[in-house]
Amino acid sequence: MKKSIIWLASYPKSGNTWARIFLANYLANQDKPVPINQIYRFGIGDGIMSTYRMVAGGDFDIQDHALSLRLRQKVLRGIVANNADVNFVKTHNICASAYNVELIPDELTRSAVYFIRNPLDVTLSFARHFGRTKKEAVKALGNSNHVTTPDASNVWQYLGSWSDHVQSWTKEKPYPVLVIRYEDMLEEPEEAFSSLLKHIGIPVEQARLEKAIRFASFEESSKQEDEGGFKEASPKTEKFFTKGKSGQWQDELDSDLIKTTKRWHRKVMKKYGYLDD
Repeated sequence: MKKSIIWLASYPKSGNTWARIFLANYLANQDKPVPINQIYRFGIGDGIMSTYRMVAGGDFDIQDHALSLRLRQKVLRGIVANNADVNFVKTHNICASAYNVELIPDELTRSAVYFIRNPLDVTLSFARHFGRTKKEAVKALGNSNHVTTPDASNVWQYLGSWSDHVQSWTKEKPYPVLVIRYEDMLEEPEEAFSSLLKHIGIPVEQARLEKAIRFASFEESSKQEDEGGFKEASPKTEKFFTKGKSGQWQDELDSDLIKTTKRWHRKVMKKYGYLDD
């Protein structure tokens, strides 16, 4: 089988969706934005429940870890079986093993793009998206055994702690990995998204780049969600696209939760420019 999967990977609420909307618009190169509910046409998620049911031949016990992981291997092999040179696959899974099963198989992987965001801001978005308190979100990001449970839309996702997740994807691998900070996507979008295109082997055309960035803007995506909803939105929050900013933690996160987050993730935060001391 071809090593055709390019992983679009991140801890939840770190810019993955934004990047996929940009990529869809760049690839489509249309004179109007790609509808946010059609970005799945340009890449598939690795945990979509309907795909697993299709591979299983019908309903299955979604609580069964071992069964879900066996189906996962079939899902991923089904993706590369199309014999395409590139298959974009979104994942929130840690790049490690779960129950002795490799979640991100080297033999199917061409490369990866890892989107990282300040965990202090991730905490706020995570709490809103999953219907948690901020304190619960901080604990979740610090839990090395953290998983998200299956529901009608997604199977198990194995996250680990925020630091575990980042380190799992950014350590040396047999394939190239590009790391893009959410904050750089905000501050220097042309540079950030150009690096994404170059990494996946797509020529950068300036006018097309600028248009795709504009079509993928927070304002455009939020407007589309207001008008027609968003399939990836959580039932536990009113909107998926809420603010699209960085540094909100300074006003919205209690000092004790800030201290805890910095203590638990100091090494990784410092490495990626989220801590000066």
